[in-house]
Amino acid sequence: MKKIKTDFAPQFRADKKRSGLQLMETFFQFNELDVSKERLSNIMNYAVKRNSWINEDPAVIFEFYRSMRLFIRAGYLMMLKDRKWTVDTRPEKISSWVLGLLSEKEYRNPLLVFKKAFREYTLKEFDYFMSGIVYFSMGVYENLPERNIVMPYIHLIRMLDAAHLILQRKREKKVADTNSE
Repeated sequence: MKKIKTDFAPQFRADKKRSGLQLMETFFQFNELDVSKERLSNIMNYAVKRNSWINEDPAVIFEFYRSMRLFIRAGYLMMLKDRKWTVDTRPEKISSWVLGLLSEKEYRNPLLVFKKAFREYTLKEFDYFMSGIVYFSMGVYENLPERNIVMPYIHLIRMLDAAHLILQRKREKKVADTNSE
């Protein structure tokens, strides 16, 4: 009998069929922005707590972990293909309520968030961060994560905001183009 080895590691290919933007759209079809940010915060909170673990179904956490890995790779692809259409050139002052964790410059050009994140951390480091917080949130462990896990977390929250903003602007542009025809 022939042994079949199953590879559970997701394959990442930067092919021409799937762009970073398409991967982001896929991510947000299955994960809402506020739910994703809340779930990431919960995982992070339980990862740094001693003597407690997250109460959610492990399958849900694992699926979220896999979708966040896809999201991170999509952000990396988007950063590589710098698009200028995401830039907001309106001169008006932006309310701090709208900005969230983004600076005004990042709100106008959300790709800066991805560039800054991937300048500080590699894909491998983001993967390590995600697997670490999921691991530590799923059980009670003596040791805490050995690295600073706050900065990758902040970068991920900001990337979620920036990606949602890019997709929102894409939809608005599409609606404006159909209305002008």
